[in-house]
Amino acid sequence: MTDTTARVRELNLYRQYFDLVAAGTKTIEVRVKYPHLADLAAGDTIRFRIKGSDETCEVRVIRVTEYAGFEALLDGEGPADVNPTATRDEQLANIRAIYPPEKEALGALAIEIALF
Repeated sequence: MTDTTARVRELNLYRQYFDLVAAGTKTIEVRVKYPHLADLAAGDTIRFRIKGSDETCEVRVIRVTEYAGFEALLDGEGPADVNPTATRDEQLANIRAIYPPEKEALGALAIEIALF
């Protein structure tokens, strides 16, 4: 018997990105391919939380696509779905301010999400 129960993951988000997710305008979340996210899959739930607060927003994972790095991810997914309020170059700089080169070297995940 196979366990097909969707999992719930809790991930922190900065306020500016949380607000875009909660509004439904940010449909691609960018993460480094950390081991704890390696098995993230369509159907899972992510509960985003603003760090240090009780404010949360739950989304359903539609798909997870792996890229070699952040530039390839932005080119493959389109920057408007990652952050509709910033240019591609601004987004690349913002993502790299969060994740240094040694983290990017682990690989980048594009997580397509939808509000419940």
